[in-house]
Amino acid sequence: MVALTFPDGARREYPANITGLDIAKGISPSLAKRTVAMALDGKVADLADPIEKDAKIEFLTREDPRALELIRHDAAHVMAEAVQSLWPGTQVTIGPVIDNGFFYDFYRNAPFTPEDLPVIEKKMREIIARDKAFTKEVWPRDEAKRVFKEKGENFKVELVDAIPAGEQLKIYRQGDWFDMCRGPHMTSTGKIGNAFKLQKVAGAYWRGDSKNPMLTRIYGTAFAKQEELDAYLHQLEEAEKRDHRKLGREMDLFHFQEEGPGTVFWHANGWTIFQEMVSYMRRRLKGDYREVNAPQMLDKSLWETSGHWEWFRENMFMAQSAGEETGDERIFAIKPMNCPGHIQIFKHGLRSYRELPLRLAEFGAVHRYEPSGALHGLLRVRAFTQDDAHVFCTQEQMADECLKINDLILSTYADFGFEGDLTVKLSTRPEKRVGSDAAWDHAEGIMQDVLKRIEAQSHNRKIKTTINPGEGAFYGPKFEYVLRDAIGRDWQCGTTQVDFNLPERFDAFYIGADGQKTTPVMIHRAICGSMERFLGVVLEHYAGHLPLWLAPVQAVIATITSDADDYASQTLAAARKLGLRAEGDLRNEKINYKVREHSLAKVPVMLVVGKKEAAERTVSIRRFGKEGQQVIGLEAALKMLADEAVAPDLRRMQNAA
Repeated sequence: MVALTFPDGARREYPANITGLDIAKGISPSLAKRTVAMALDGKVADLADPIEKDAKIEFLTREDPRALELIRHDAAHVMAEAVQSLWPGTQVTIGPVIDNGFFYDFYRNAPFTPEDLPVIEKKMREIIARDKAFTKEVWPRDEAKRVFKEKGENFKVELVDAIPAGEQLKIYRQGDWFDMCRGPHMTSTGKIGNAFKLQKVAGAYWRGDSKNPMLTRIYGTAFAKQEELDAYLHQLEEAEKRDHRKLGREMDLFHFQEEGPGTVFWHANGWTIFQEMVSYMRRRLKGDYREVNAPQMLDKSLWETSGHWEWFRENMFMAQSAGEETGDERIFAIKPMNCPGHIQIFKHGLRSYRELPLRLAEFGAVHRYEPSGALHGLLRVRAFTQDDAHVFCTQEQMADECLKINDLILSTYADFGFEGDLTVKLSTRPEKRVGSDAAWDHAEGIMQDVLKRIEAQSHNRKIKTTINPGEGAFYGPKFEYVLRDAIGRDWQCGTTQVDFNLPERFDAFYIGADGQKTTPVMIHRAICGSMERFLGVVLEHYAGHLPLWLAPVQAVIATITSDADDYASQTLAAARKLGLRAEGDLRNEKINYKVREHSLAKVPVMLVVGKKEAAERTVSIRRFGKEGQQVIGLEAALKMLADEAVAPDLRRMQNAA
């Protein structure tokens, strides 16, 4: 007998090896009909699996969030069947579930094209309508290899050999079609529903190796409900419009080129935004932090001491001195992060507990190797600037420092327009790490208490807290701050990482109140994280329509006729005198042409002047994204814009004065 505990706490005994489906039928035929899978002790399993031991059991319907992965997995299998029925001889390889969807890799002589996708979708709907049951079989290896070889599925033969010895080889059928798969699956193809969409085709090498055959990868997505699919597709459409790379071209902000892969060529407009962001952050840190600057290259011995050489070397760029003839040959690493340099600054001179907490900040340029295929505009680069800081403090000060950093992060995000949903995740010890379990226990215990305090203080904002097991840094647990943009996408930006290990590895200490050497706690913190990436997120959040204080060109003074050229020049000079980033457009072009051009460049405000405006000393104000115009006096208009262009932190200072 096996004892099963149900979600309501009821405990019942059943014969050993009874299936979940039989249990569901015994409870209610309608429950059995609604159920697509089960969870045993939290692990999702096939409903038809025999239950061999005592467990907590849950029945999953299509609407259960855990069923979404099953829907997508099953849709991938149906897509593979559709492809092979439409194009016999096509070989299937692997088809996993990924974030927001699934894909399957296929091998055939002629690659698939986007025009094939509607045809495949139609066949998928036919297969789903047949509502064939998913059934699982366990095959001997030799039998599996023989069957796949006879079918001409050479990639599957190779996958059979790759399955570790002792692991079951599972075959899932849906009618006559079958594939090798770990599972689990829902009860039948009909449970997938019709809320799916094939999205694109791409090339992919077998097992990611360019020496292997090229495959065609077909991407798709699926949801439990049509409205969820529609919302996701709308989000993708909005994301395409907001793509920061497209905005970068339209607004003349930056570009990338092959000679500097993963590094940004900043244009004047983009660099203006970047410097505004840095200036804002510097003002926010003033009085609490001391800004420092550590070297770009450091001897590898420093990185060996820190542990980065062991844990992070594959992501580091190396440089070797040309000292072979002089005997001064050394290996350096271009810094991927600032922390070892900041420890050296802390160690330079004797520190007292009276100096703590000591907060060192740096807008440090760092370099990390990212594979070429992973590079993505500003969002994934090889060279970037961290708004990095390290707080050296006592253990007693650690919790309060984490809360102070939390307040700074949240207020910064609000100033940049992210006032909606935000999640704070506590990432705990990873499998590969340094330091003792006792030190990790202590650090995680303190941070869990801090997380509770963050949650308690967040009643005025939509802030969620959660645990992210195993995702901490190799030297300590961390908080990750995930913000949500205007179209509902989540971005992980800020971090707060507690580190008991690096100060100890570098023999960093301060003199405590008892006169003894004491190892400080080191808190790594970043608010924007990568300034480049954060700028990309901000661009997409606003769809390029930046608030006036961030806009690279805040206003354009454009003439209707040449009669207003002198007045436009006077207006431009007056705007710049008030600190506005303004430009003039006195070209001999129609005003509608000028409006379209500057609207494409996302200039927030146009001050249009003609003969009448010059005579009356007025301006006609047109705002990007809004219909109509407003005619007001020149001095009043410029004062209004100058007031509007004040950064939010400076505005708070003005209001407090």
